[in-house]
Amino acid sequence: MKLLVKMITAAGMAAALVSCSDKAADKGDFKFLIDEFADIKIMRYQVPGWDALTLQQKEYIYHLSEAAKYGRDIYWAQNSRYGLPVRKVVENILNNYEGDRSGAEFKAFETYAKRLFFSNGFHHHYAEDKFVPQCSQDYFKSLMTAVGDEAKCNELLPVIFDPSFLPQRKSTDKSGDIVAQSAVNFYEGVTKEEVEKFYAKMVDPKDKTPISYGLNTKVVKGKDGVIREEVAKVGGLYGNALEKICIELEKAGAVAENETQKKYIDLLIEYYHTGDLKTWDDLNVVWVNDTLGTVDFVNGFIEDYTDPLGRKAAWEGLVNFKDSEASKRAEFISENAQWFEDNSPVDPRFKKEEVKGVTAKVINVTALSGDSYPAAPIGINLPNADWIRREHGSKSVTIANLTNAYNMAAQESPKNTLAEFGWSEEEIAFEKKYGNLTNDIHTDLHECLGHGSGQLLPTTSPNALGEYSSTLEEARADLFGLYYLADPKLVELGILPDMEAYKAQYSSYIRNGIFTQFTRVALGKKNTEAHMQNRKLIADWCYEKGKAGNVIEKKVRDGKTYFVVNDFEALRGLFGDLLAEVQRIKSEGDYEAGKALVETYAVNIDPELHKEVKERYAALNLRPYGGFLNPEIVPVEKDGKVVDYKIVYAENFIDQMMEYGRKYATL
Repeated sequence: MKLLVKMITAAGMAAALVSCSDKAADKGDFKFLIDEFADIKIMRYQVPGWDALTLQQKEYIYHLSEAAKYGRDIYWAQNSRYGLPVRKVVENILNNYEGDRSGAEFKAFETYAKRLFFSNGFHHHYAEDKFVPQCSQDYFKSLMTAVGDEAKCNELLPVIFDPSFLPQRKSTDKSGDIVAQSAVNFYEGVTKEEVEKFYAKMVDPKDKTPISYGLNTKVVKGKDGVIREEVAKVGGLYGNALEKICIELEKAGAVAENETQKKYIDLLIEYYHTGDLKTWDDLNVVWVNDTLGTVDFVNGFIEDYTDPLGRKAAWEGLVNFKDSEASKRAEFISENAQWFEDNSPVDPRFKKEEVKGVTAKVINVTALSGDSYPAAPIGINLPNADWIRREHGSKSVTIANLTNAYNMAAQESPKNTLAEFGWSEEEIAFEKKYGNLTNDIHTDLHECLGHGSGQLLPTTSPNALGEYSSTLEEARADLFGLYYLADPKLVELGILPDMEAYKAQYSSYIRNGIFTQFTRVALGKKNTEAHMQNRKLIADWCYEKGKAGNVIEKKVRDGKTYFVVNDFEALRGLFGDLLAEVQRIKSEGDYEAGKALVETYAVNIDPELHKEVKERYAALNLRPYGGFLNPEIVPVEKDGKVVDYKIVYAENFIDQMMEYGRKYATL
């Protein structure tokens, strides 16, 4: 599971790079905000602590980062079968068009290119809806013709310009077939009913260590009418990309920090060669137990958010190393995991009698790829297999250098959402004092304990909640964090400074969940993304259930709407009540109850509030979504031998995208 940014506030490469040492970055001359277009801002993140790493650790990170980048095309191919063909046409125009680049239509084309690169395809990375160029189709055709791609026009121009063709990456229209209606490239020629029957035959309900069937495959119906899986592996689906990844993984394994790391790298290579999901489970068990190394990474088919059935995983890569000083807070939390589990407000039947292997740390990333790039998580809890979490534990991380980049980029902007949507000067001042701290602590609680808490009943399938599983799982983790954020235990542990601080997060969470986050959604559209659905579900449910006591009050001043928490203690009680219900739904696999919660509270947006928040946010001239440029890790040679690896910070978004297209294209 990954935690995305919760708050709104929150061409050669060589010519476009600027080298920055740790010391230079500390002087305050580092620019975080690099580019803005459409509803998106592009930032850079620093890599503090790099100079303190050993040469072996830097080399290890270098090869892991290369392995991550070689998987980029897999995610593009997963998002749509047309994603890579469209990207290659756009890259060809950017590389080779010799006409006028200063006109309005070419500038509109460039914006489309940036949106395409950012979303890893032509669907909005968060809202799921298709976007089209603001230049004319005839102009786009002229660009394609000018660079020798005229033969592709008949096939690709309707893909690019027709908003009714593949309108959503992941369909949310429950009146139809969400598999057939989705643009994602996980299924071909099959219906939702056929897919469910296909996997139902594989599942043994008595298996206590169930395989995550379908995680790394594509389901295809052949001309003979037989439904089969195409398996991601070397020599199979995405084979060339996986072969390149394995080459870099082998180099990384040779300089790993310890034998445990070498073991799970070997298992990962085996998994990529065989596609065997039992091997995937085996390597995750080994990976969870590697708690001593400084360097860590994620590389694989991980999260199932983009699959309409919540079964198939998007590929991603993320490389990082531990921030030892910042990790102390997360370690305090993980060391007390059993206390939090024992004292949670859920039914004892759904609690773990023994919490195993919960580890938490704060990290700095060095490379993002696939489903984590350019838009990136700020927290991660893995692995996702419930039985591994139960038997072996999980790893939770908070990504410090990304949250810092968000905070610093916001400071570079002259306007902010807090001043616009905060009810009073007192509320605004309080959030300025405690907001960043409590946001980070909520992330720690969400990832470290929320996702790792609770258990399924022995008879419950991990896939019982189907298309609602991601939203409900994120709600469960958020609620766990919100409930405990107000617990005296955090003050006792020295994590919170006092018993008032949590109120900053409660206020901002409700404000965002019920109102401000919907600047991210086009007018007239429904709320479709799992994390946004989770926050709306929680905020709207608490607002409705707390009406009798005026727990959350809707206020209007000067024609502007505000949502104000009046009773923080009561709100905590509501968080606890909803946590208990969501945990029950998950533990029992109560599909109908989960569906009712999501469809009632998480999907439909009040049209008047939606219009208002869009207008107020537009006046601020801010972008609600953010993503990142990766730094480059550059080998330093002396006398034909690598003696160091330096961090070099990129400055131009399109330049990095074009460089990746040249260097890491595999499919």
